[in-house]
Amino acid sequence: MGSGVGARGGRCMGWAHRLAVLVLVMTLLPVASVAAQDQPGQEVQAPDAPAQGEGQEEEAPPGPGPVEARFAADLDIATDLLPPDLGATDQTVYVAATGHSVGGWMLDYWRANGSTAMYGAPISEPFLANGYYSQAFERGVFQFYPELLWTELPAMGMMPLGYTALDARVGTTRSDGRRAGGGGDRRAGAWLPQDPTSAGVATAYATGLVSQTTGHTVTGSFWDWYRANEGAHYLGAPLSEPLVERGQTVQYFERGLLLDGDDGTRLAPLPGELIARGAMAVDTTPVDQGDMPDYDESALVTAYNPAPTGADGEGRRWLEVDVARQVIRAYQGQTVVMEAYVSTGLKPNETETGRFHVRIKRASEDMSGFTDSTGEVVSNEDEADDPNDVSYEVADVPNVLYFNQEAEALHGAYWHNNFGNRMSHGCVNLPLDVAAFLFEWAPLGTEVWVHDVNAVPTPEPVPTGG
Repeated sequence: MGSGVGARGGRCMGWAHRLAVLVLVMTLLPVASVAAQDQPGQEVQAPDAPAQGEGQEEEAPPGPGPVEARFAADLDIATDLLPPDLGATDQTVYVAATGHSVGGWMLDYWRANGSTAMYGAPISEPFLANGYYSQAFERGVFQFYPELLWTELPAMGMMPLGYTALDARVGTTRSDGRRAGGGGDRRAGAWLPQDPTSAGVATAYATGLVSQTTGHTVTGSFWDWYRANEGAHYLGAPLSEPLVERGQTVQYFERGLLLDGDDGTRLAPLPGELIARGAMAVDTTPVDQGDMPDYDESALVTAYNPAPTGADGEGRRWLEVDVARQVIRAYQGQTVVMEAYVSTGLKPNETETGRFHVRIKRASEDMSGFTDSTGEVVSNEDEADDPNDVSYEVADVPNVLYFNQEAEALHGAYWHNNFGNRMSHGCVNLPLDVAAFLFEWAPLGTEVWVHDVNAVPTPEPVPTGG
């Protein structure tokens, strides 16, 4: 169900289509595209921001979310640099292990990316760093990037700590490309770009990644972690080859450090180390809990799982929409935790395939639009462009999770019970109980992978989870 955008025709277009495109002229270190994460050998940079005014509409974007708004005065930050009210949780929870809170967008993206299992507990309250709304966790510093808000990339990313860590741990880069501790250091070659004719680079092109930015490769267990956890976005380009450091095999990236050991591959706890060294100035003083509830997933997901697989997962949350089989699967790490039938777009309004993210959530939306003589959605305006266009309108569509720039969404459908068959104008229709569960289970930032094996000769490889 939905309505359209322009000639191509959009989909589930209610409130979301009326948002103005927020374009800020800001500088961000290159962020690799999510689309590249499962394609060996490739590295893709973030798209350029649209020019001021492109795609804009008359209405202003929403103000900050309810959790973020209270930080505006304390942080002396402009409200348009804070995450807007696009449906992130309005709750703030307390993590007793470190004595800090996390709420709103930070809570959503932290949960979407595996919470404590992946990024550890919060070790600060929100703060301003280089103009970005930020919060430090044990294994990374999340930042809100307004310039990515209306792209297919996640609007939250990680502070580029890799450079700081290299300087603090090993020393600055010398003119010959080695680190300051190079020379007789047996690790010196790890800092040098790799010979493009070498066997290692050939292997990386076939089974991993070769960074065109830094000349380094990602292979083996580091590549497994990288491709399974949106490393192209959250870690960025590799800054070294794997090397042994402090008795562990490690690899440096723009936004973090991966460790490989007996307990698997994981992010290093860089923020605390860099703060202790004085390389980062962040206040880590614990705060009083007050009336904040303890962090507890069962309190955040109160809707029951209507189609459980009987397995519990750990790690990053992501959704797979299998258009060919008309099925949705909810994953945590490598584990399918829910599987149910859906209804995707019926020709000529097939659901767009690709890798997206939950970007706007609304508990209820009125959806309307017009279709032309072929049935294609052509407009979501109040009046038809062609007097022969046919209007449609559905009120109170429940539990809406918009995931792409076509404004297609996952949402509940009360007007049919024909799940397992294509039925919609492009959105992914869900049984009501499935929609209620996913609305709470899938926070902003959750990856949504939509694919149709009948539409491509070779399906994309399935992410291997956290």
